[in-house]
Amino acid sequence: MHDPNRRRLLSAFAAAIATGSCVNALPVGIAPLVTKELGTDTELLTDLERRTFSFFWETANPANGLVPDRYPNRPRMASIAATGFALTAYLVGVDQGYISRADAAVRTLATARFFATAPQGPEANGKAGHQGFFYHFLDMQTGHRYDRGVELSTIDTGWLLAGLLCAQAYFDRDDATEREIRQLVDTIYGRINWPWVQLRGGLIGMGWNPEGGFRNFIDYKGFDEAMFMYLLALGSPTQPASANAWSDYTRTYVRTWGNYMGHEHLGGAPLFWHQYSHVWVDFRGIRDSFMREKGLDYFENSRRATLAQQAYAIQNPQGWKDHSAEVWGLAACDGPGMIAGPDHNGHRRQYWDYRARGAGLRDTADDGTIAPTAALSSLPFAPEIVLPTLRALRERFGEVIYQRYGFIDAFNTSFRVADAKLSDGKYEPGFGWVDTDYIGIDQGPIVAMIANHRNGLVWQTMKRQPALLRGLKRAGFSGGWLG
Repeated sequence: MHDPNRRRLLSAFAAAIATGSCVNALPVGIAPLVTKELGTDTELLTDLERRTFSFFWETANPANGLVPDRYPNRPRMASIAATGFALTAYLVGVDQGYISRADAAVRTLATARFFATAPQGPEANGKAGHQGFFYHFLDMQTGHRYDRGVELSTIDTGWLLAGLLCAQAYFDRDDATEREIRQLVDTIYGRINWPWVQLRGGLIGMGWNPEGGFRNFIDYKGFDEAMFMYLLALGSPTQPASANAWSDYTRTYVRTWGNYMGHEHLGGAPLFWHQYSHVWVDFRGIRDSFMREKGLDYFENSRRATLAQQAYAIQNPQGWKDHSAEVWGLAACDGPGMIAGPDHNGHRRQYWDYRARGAGLRDTADDGTIAPTAALSSLPFAPEIVLPTLRALRERFGEVIYQRYGFIDAFNTSFRVADAKLSDGKYEPGFGWVDTDYIGIDQGPIVAMIANHRNGLVWQTMKRQPALLRGLKRAGFSGGWLG
C-alpha cells in the first residue's frame, strides 16, 4: 500500500542530500560510518550489502514496485531494469533478515500486478509497453512511458524479466500471495513476442519506438551483456526466439577473443558485460559450443576479464591519479561531463558524461572515472582482488564516496576543472569529481553478487527456474549442474 508519510520522508531526505546536509543519514539498523576501524572483510560486505539493499527497498514506489533509474536527482524516472534488480535484491533481504518473506512477497506481488496489467499498445503516449516488451523508462507514479525519447527496450525488459523469474522460482509456497506471483509472472513472460524483434536472422534488435519503429535500432551481436536476454528469449514457453538465435549471436565472438593484459579470454571493455548475465546464471562448469572449443566456461572467462582490468589499472597507461591494484573498475557510469580541462598534474584531458567505460582488447575507453560497481560486482569471480579494493575504497575515499546507500555511482580523483558546468555530481576541492547519484542498474549487481559469493542464493534459486533451463539447453549448453 502506498504510504504518503514515507514518500514525504524520502523527499525530505532527497532535499537534504542535494544540500549536502544529510549525506550519511542511515536506514534503520545500520551502524554509523566508521572510516578508521573498518572491521573484517565480512563486516565490510555486510554493511555494503545492507546499505545497497536499502536503496531498492526505500526508493521504490510500493504501490507499483517501480524503482528510480537514479536517485536522488531524478526520482520520477523509473527504470524497468532497476526494478528487475530490485526484485532480486528483495530475496537477498529475506535471506539476510533485512525484511520478512511476507513483506518481500507483498512488494513483489505489487510489482507483478503492475506489469501484468500495465497498458500495452503502439500508441506513443499512455502506454507502458508493446508486444509484451516494456519501455526502458516509465513514470514512477503513472507507470506510462516516461517521455517521447524513451525506447521500447529488449535488454531492459530482459533484466526486468530476470528479476520476475527469480522471484517466481523463490516464492514457491502454496499460499494466495505466492501463487498469484507465480501466475502473474507466467502471464508477463508468455505475452512477450520475441520473434517480433528478430529482423535479421536470429539476432534480437535493441529496441523500437512509436515514432520510427525499428529504424534507429541495431541488433545485439557478439559478446556483451545480452547473453541472459537471449537465453530468456529461447526459453519462452509461448513465443520463443528462433532456434538460430544463440548461434547467430555468438558467431561474431571472434572479434574480441584474444590475449589482453596476459589473460586469454573473450573480451569486452566494460566489466558489466562480464557480470550482468552472471547475476542470475551459475556458468561454472556448463559450456556452449564456443566455450567447449576454447576449453573454459563463461565464469572463468569473466574471472580473466576481471584480472585483466585490474592489470590495466596497475599498468595505468594514461597516467590517471589513483588507478592501481586496489583502485580499479571501469563500466558504464556517470562522469563529470563532456569537458576538456586539467587533471591533477595540470595536463589537459577530455572527460565524459554518462557512457560505457572499459579496458579490453578492443574499444578501451578511460577518462579516469572509477565506478565502484565494476570491481565490487566481480566479487564471485576474483574475491582475492575485489576484497582489497573494497577496503581501499572505504579507507581512502569513504568519507566522500560511501554514503547512505553504499557507494555513489562514480568518482574521478584526476578531475581538476573546478569551474566546469558538470552534467552530474559535484566538484570536491582537493578530491576531484564525485557523483551525487546512485544508479539502480549499478547498485543491483552489488547486492546479488555479494549473495552469490556468500551462499549462491540467486544462482541456486534460478536453477529451479524451468525457463532458464529451457533457454540454456536450446542454446546448446551442457555439462556441470545441467547434467
